Amino acid sequence: MTLLPPLTADEWGDDEYAAVGALFGVPGDDVPRAGSGDARDPMNFDILGVLARHPAMAREFMAYNAFLLQRGELPLRLRELVILRLAHARRSVFFWSEHVRVAIGGGLAEADIAQLAAGNDGFDGNDLLVLEATDELLANGCAAPEMWRRLVDELGTHQAMELIFVVGTYAMLATACDTWALAPPPGSAQLP
Repeated sequence: MTLLPPLTADEWGDDEYAAVGALFGVPGDDVPRAGSGDARDPMNFDILGVLARHPAMAREFMAYNAFLLQRGELPLRLRELVILRLAHARRSVFFWSEHVRVAIGGGLAEADIAQLAAGNDGFDGNDLLVLEATDELLANGCAAPEMWRRLVDELGTHQAMELIFVVGTYAMLATACDTWALAPPPGSAQLP
């Protein structure tokens, strides 16, 4: 049972729409109304309806997260490999299902996602590097100097910094969503 349910359609107001607008990069008035059936209807994304229960915090967080998701330099493939590895390692059912959908929508092959759940064998290049870095960050709470230098050498400083922030941000989100017992939508990818 979800401990903090998403907002219902009649609970959405100006502050809640403004918070989601920060993620979408639009004013709150331009966010599709809850229950509209639009592809970007905030009720299509339970996490938005939960975070919007604290609209002031959500607005600030979503503006920051929009950078990582939409304007960051870390390519979608690498970002989603990082998030999926974190979700798998943390056993976060909700984030696994959400980001399998994002990853596939962004072009990751289902075979890569299945392989990721089995370990690092079969990956090479930057894919392997970000998976190893994620494993190290999750195990140790930081990257060793050698790993940091590899990240900078292979990805550049900006992408290396973003990788650290993606791990930290999604570890925090997984903690929150798992605490609130958010369930993935019916028919979602199952956590292996």
